[in-house]
Amino acid sequence: MKLSLIRSACGSLRIHPGRRVGGLSRRCLPVGSGSSRFILRAASGSTSGGANPKLSDHFGKQPRKENGFEFDRSLREVVQSTKEAIVALQKRNPSVQPLLAIIQAGEDDSLLEINKKMAGKVGLNVTQICLAKECSEDEIVEEVLKANEDPRVHGVYLHLPPASLTSRVLNTLKPEKDIDGISDLNMGRLVRGDVSKGFVSPIASAVLDLLEKHDAPLEGKTVLLVGGEGPLGPALQCLIERNGMAALKSNWSSKSLQRQVMQADAVVLLGAGNMDVPPTWFRPGAAVIRCDPNLESDATETSSKTGLGYLTAAYRTQNVVRSCSRWIQAQQYRPWHLCSLKLQPLTPVPSDIEISRAQIPKPVDQLAEEIGLLPEELEAYGRTKAKVRLSLLDRLHTQPDGKYVLVAGITPTPLGEGKSTVTIGLVQALSAHLKLNSFACLRQPSQGPTFGVKGGAAGGGYAQVIPMEEFNLHLTGDIHAITAANNLVAAAIDARMLHEATQSDKALFNRLVPSVNGVRRFSPIQISRLHRLGINKTDPASLTPQEVSTFARLDLDPSKITWQRVLDTNDRFLRKITVGQASTEKGQIRETGFDIAVASEIMAILALADSLEDMKNRLARMVVGTSRSGQPVTTEDLGVSGALAVLMKDAIKPTLMQTLEGTPVFVHAGPFANIAHGNSSVLADKLALKLVGRDGFVVTEAGFGADIGMEKFFNIKCRASGLRPNVVVLVATVRALKMHGGGPNVSAGAPLPKEYIDENLSLVAGGCNSNLRKQIQIAHLFGVPVVVALNVFKTDTQAEIDLVCQIAKECGASDAVPCHHWAQGGRGSLELAHAVNEAASRPSYFQFLYNTEMPIAEKIRTIAQKVYGADDIELSPAAKAKIDYYDQQGYGSLPICMAKTHLSLSHMPDKKGAPTGFVLPIREVRASIGAGFIYPLVGTMSTMPGLPTRPCFYDIDLDPVTEEITGLF
Repeated sequence: MKLSLIRSACGSLRIHPGRRVGGLSRRCLPVGSGSSRFILRAASGSTSGGANPKLSDHFGKQPRKENGFEFDRSLREVVQSTKEAIVALQKRNPSVQPLLAIIQAGEDDSLLEINKKMAGKVGLNVTQICLAKECSEDEIVEEVLKANEDPRVHGVYLHLPPASLTSRVLNTLKPEKDIDGISDLNMGRLVRGDVSKGFVSPIASAVLDLLEKHDAPLEGKTVLLVGGEGPLGPALQCLIERNGMAALKSNWSSKSLQRQVMQADAVVLLGAGNMDVPPTWFRPGAAVIRCDPNLESDATETSSKTGLGYLTAAYRTQNVVRSCSRWIQAQQYRPWHLCSLKLQPLTPVPSDIEISRAQIPKPVDQLAEEIGLLPEELEAYGRTKAKVRLSLLDRLHTQPDGKYVLVAGITPTPLGEGKSTVTIGLVQALSAHLKLNSFACLRQPSQGPTFGVKGGAAGGGYAQVIPMEEFNLHLTGDIHAITAANNLVAAAIDARMLHEATQSDKALFNRLVPSVNGVRRFSPIQISRLHRLGINKTDPASLTPQEVSTFARLDLDPSKITWQRVLDTNDRFLRKITVGQASTEKGQIRETGFDIAVASEIMAILALADSLEDMKNRLARMVVGTSRSGQPVTTEDLGVSGALAVLMKDAIKPTLMQTLEGTPVFVHAGPFANIAHGNSSVLADKLALKLVGRDGFVVTEAGFGADIGMEKFFNIKCRASGLRPNVVVLVATVRALKMHGGGPNVSAGAPLPKEYIDENLSLVAGGCNSNLRKQIQIAHLFGVPVVVALNVFKTDTQAEIDLVCQIAKECGASDAVPCHHWAQGGRGSLELAHAVNEAASRPSYFQFLYNTEMPIAEKIRTIAQKVYGADDIELSPAAKAKIDYYDQQGYGSLPICMAKTHLSLSHMPDKKGAPTGFVLPIREVRASIGAGFIYPLVGTMSTMPGLPTRPCFYDIDLDPVTEEITGLF
């Protein structure tokens, strides 16, 4: 094995200037400027020339016996079994190298030497962390915590004075790395007889080994333990008694010590120090083992102490290898052990918030453990929600994905048709009732609708994500992070235009590339800009005046800036504003506006990125405007893209929550479904697909109707993720079908007309044969089977329900079932769960609707004709000019994200059913280059909603005593 220097067991090692570190360090290295309180040793446990000569003495051909103990035989057996375990472990995992970290007080090298020799014999590494001799408890705890979090360290040995082994220190050490078995948890496991997850003290194992192999068999005999106030005494007593011997305890000050020693068949002297027992006290043939606190430090004596020291070190290496093996096993896929929460539905169904509050959610760490997440993959935000780290994808990269289900809908009424409740009801049925692993992946709702008209998006009735207050409000701050990042870009744009307008080329360059301590350097992001400009220079002084001007000036055209500020509130008066009116802005006045936060391109990027690196690259590619010469200006040109990645580094992790029945949910991203693609994140889906296993289900939802959200899911999200869906669940309601069959318009907040309350089979049939049929056909364009889920309302009659299911099957649906999850929870969606399971078992022949290499206009035309049912498209002159510009800039191969009304298959909101014979007008064409799509505008799209006369916030309140929220829905 190669010599290796592990620079730090727990983090980065800072070396004083002028010192060299290399090879095998023989001296402890001071760490930190001017401090000698902490010293780190890093050393390999092997040598390049074979076994150490001193160690070889203990492996001679002639067994060495002392006091009836054959040390070499025991040592050889432990070393051989440990070597074999390491070989087997590394055969399966070549990159893994077991590592023992020794944390000690003082700079005694003898302990490192004996453990290093034994580690070298079996093939593992050792690193030594030397603290000052009089180190404090806080200093010890700090180093233990570092070792706990270092994935390279598989075992930690605390070589400290007994006074330093406080309860706090012992229980700070992770039990899975406590290879000396001294923490309370490992001691408890030993006493209980369960060491499958814990460790037995190496010195206790060594003593027991010697007792069992003594010349005179000791089974059924008496072993006297003298002294031993630390964890060693109880550990030994437990092991001795479990192996058929009787254990008696005494102490050095006992008046009856001589009598006890003379009666014992074996005597183990614990913590003897300078104390000793006269040889005349021992019975002839009695086994005597001396365990000094400094046992292993005495590596030079040729006595039984040294033999026991080596044997103890051998058992310690065995524990390290066992710990490493357990760690590797823990990295594998873990079967679920989901404990569902019981529901007791009430009639009439209470309000959403009352239902949510009546159910006590599981602690999120318990939920995480049940679905196979590791503790280090979880970042808790309170008791009921947590971020999940993307390292999960690396750990489970070989795990087959589960089945992928998309929930879409027919063209909705303004009230929405319950796709979120169907999604949640379905996973509750699959997991809590059919016992099939399933995960829901939902979008995070904007606070705009929550306080506006629509309300929250946690589902409803007995199919909800809980706690619904946390889901609907700040959650884990992702939207706030997007707001901060978006507005940082906006501030950078206006500041850059101001500075360029008021400074010469030289002054601007000198401020952009300042001299620091007499040295002028480009930052990495500035070097990237130089390369894009074709200037292959890294010395600021070497730029010509022309290159200085080209580099320093973005020359943004104020009339062509496409980036706006955002706010997560419905505020119509921010749709158009004027900025720069203060005298300090020196006349840099321009018109701009605000969008709602979820309309930011950064939200779309969050939803489509498949890694932190991918998100960072997409953020850098965002185009914020055009220069006066017609060139696109990006966030990387502004120098802000790295800062954006910093603001978004936590937002990229999906948030884990749960349903009312305790099944897992990922909440992540929430892009608009008109100017963006309207789906939850790629990363949430990928994490969930790994966690559910091959036979599990991931159910995700697409915004608006299938003609918008589903089409974009297939053509945009599936292209970005590489994932392929197995089933589409198409949500319909009787009221929406009646509207498409010719019923009157409905509006949020107004009473429903009687047509939607009374039975009307002709309206239902009309809606089924128009809009429902068309939406099923759209799904079939992509080769995916469809299950229709009829979200049942209390006003629906059985005849209407039966008619919808009958016609849906006639239109090509694999199945069509009524769903009662709102009133019954998962039990009310069991029919749907069975239908989805059946459809997912059939082959799926997924295909994209168009090739991205087609011209932009042809891609738009394909969607308009095949999905919407238009005869053709009509491009305005402005749209044609933009298409030519995007082709010129190399953006022509991006997919299309149509921005049109969600209230009709056409561009006319009042045209219900399945309109035909229309030409789709394309007013303008825009691009989200970072997100990676072109979005044509069909009509006027509002990206900042307004508040109605009576917003939801009238009913939302807080009890200052109980802190309970009321009025959310």
